[in-house]
Amino acid sequence: MTLGEKNPNKRNKTILLVGETGTGKSTLINALVNFTIGVKWEDDVWFQIVEDEKKEQSKSQTSDVIVYEIFGFEGKTLPFSLTIIDTPGYGDTEGLQMDENIGKRLFNLFCSDDGVHEIDAVGLVLKASESRLSDRLSYIFNSVVSLFGKDIERNIVALMTNATAGTPKNALDALDAANVKCARNEKNQPLHFLFDNCQNNSRTEDTEDDLEHAYKKSTKGMKQFTAFLEKTAPQNLETTVNVHKEKIRLAASIQNLKERIESVKLKQNEIQKTQVGLKNNEEEMKNNQAFTVTVDEHYKDREDVKSGWWGLWGVFFEGAVCCKVCEENCHFPECTHAISPAWCEVMLKGRCTVCTRKCSVSDHVKENWRFVNKTRKVEKTLQDIKTKYEKNKTEMWKKMGILEILQKEMENLEANEAHLLNEAYECFVKLELIALNVVSVTTYNHLIFLIEELEKKKEDKKVKKLKEMSLKTAEGFKAGLQYSNMSKRK
Repeated sequence: MTLGEKNPNKRNKTILLVGETGTGKSTLINALVNFTIGVKWEDDVWFQIVEDEKKEQSKSQTSDVIVYEIFGFEGKTLPFSLTIIDTPGYGDTEGLQMDENIGKRLFNLFCSDDGVHEIDAVGLVLKASESRLSDRLSYIFNSVVSLFGKDIERNIVALMTNATAGTPKNALDALDAANVKCARNEKNQPLHFLFDNCQNNSRTEDTEDDLEHAYKKSTKGMKQFTAFLEKTAPQNLETTVNVHKEKIRLAASIQNLKERIESVKLKQNEIQKTQVGLKNNEEEMKNNQAFTVTVDEHYKDREDVKSGWWGLWGVFFEGAVCCKVCEENCHFPECTHAISPAWCEVMLKGRCTVCTRKCSVSDHVKENWRFVNKTRKVEKTLQDIKTKYEKNKTEMWKKMGILEILQKEMENLEANEAHLLNEAYECFVKLELIALNVVSVTTYNHLIFLIEELEKKKEDKKVKKLKEMSLKTAEGFKAGLQYSNMSKRK
């Protein structure tokens, strides 16, 4: 939504606002608009670009990410034009899927040619009366901060509404207790600006003095906040976009890793049963007598998945991106943007970043099916076993007995599993270098899975490193995780 006409020669400042439904975010946006266009108390007028929140607190009026642009008033109150990005109410009763879509919509906005490529401030909107961040609010702030790279921290500020008294010490302590990463003032407090959301209330003889006081308080907050915008350098969103892509690849890699580990374990089970069967028939083997062993043979099958176009805060295309060479799922179930594998986020420089062989894009499909691991009971003769495990082996391997070959195959599978775990570990290490928050609601479960698997392998140094990442996570995030888990159960 645009007010006025853009002058490309004029400076522009961009603000991203996020907060729980019911904190007065809509009124704050209207206040920013009125301040920008120069509305004074004595004008006795109030312009609205956003409807006031009238729904119950758990319901958001905003159904999409909306960009408000205010042009043509440069020099009236501010020396720059203003762009305000309003996000829907994170943590609403619609569920986590809605929140994930908000992140995707913001990612699209940051990536598109005509989108937003710089952010001057991320405003965390909360009431000045907060004494403790609720599980939901902790989840909201964690979700937003997790979107960005490390370079955005000094641009994150608290915008406190309904501020009727002095310094909101309890609310500042609540932000500290939740370890919300943001800019700091000279007192090492979270940098904050105060607003009293009463500007659009009807004036009466009884309320006019109170409303004028509220107006002056909000005007002071506006001047301080816009002065911060004036002196603070904008942050290019390239790192943020890279963080988002890296997290997508991390999630895809971990999911793929889980399936490959499952495949390894099934193959190991098949080999173990084959070894047992052969040892039970050692005499027959020596005498070249015919016998059979029953094994649970591992194989890959295809399973139908939901696919097709759907529209919810944008147009998405669901399906699974699979590698036909490796017979693996490279991006499922979260691949909702790409129409074809070439557009999928797990592809980089024409190759897949996930599948075993890092195959070419052309070796991949995006369809309404995915690969699944299955087993079937099969009776095999000694020759069947030799044919399977001696196929394509080196001359040295061919000189081994079949039991030695099976043992070597088992060792290779274990080494492969260790390699896969190391790949996932390196993903987290890389993410730590660029992400403001490595651990988020979406990556926490991946981290726990990886810690558990590495503990089984006695990888103490890597486990320690990952646990340190986990310990850096604030109590506020853990509360947010509890909220997200409750939302999933609902």
